[in-house]
Parts: sequence; C-alpha cells; structure tokens
Amino acid sequence: MINDPIVEEVRRLRKEHAAQFGNDLKKIVEDLRKKEKESTHIQLSPGPKFILKKAS
Repeated sequence: MINDPIVEEVRRLRKEHAAQFGNDLKKIVEDLRKKEKESTHIQLSPGPKFILKKAS
C-alpha cells in the first residue's frame, strides 16, 4: 500500500478529534454538528434520492 501524506494527516486529525471526546461517537457527532451550524461555509445537501418505478 502506498503511504499518502494527506491521508495520513487526515487519519491523525480524525484520531486526535475522537480522543478529545473519549471516542464517544455521540459526542463526536454532536461536536461536528455544532461546528457545522457555526460555520460560515455553504452547506450542500444532496437532496432526496428518486426511485425509478419499473414500467409495467
């Protein structure tokens, strides 16, 4: 496997962030949602998925 420095940095940061919350997923998600609300960046939503009905 190739060592990619960007991937390694992302993994390191993710690990550090999780450690701040004792690896508690609920606390991590709560923090990320809080940061998302406070962010000034535009948040995009993929919108609903459309399911095509088969023609009879």
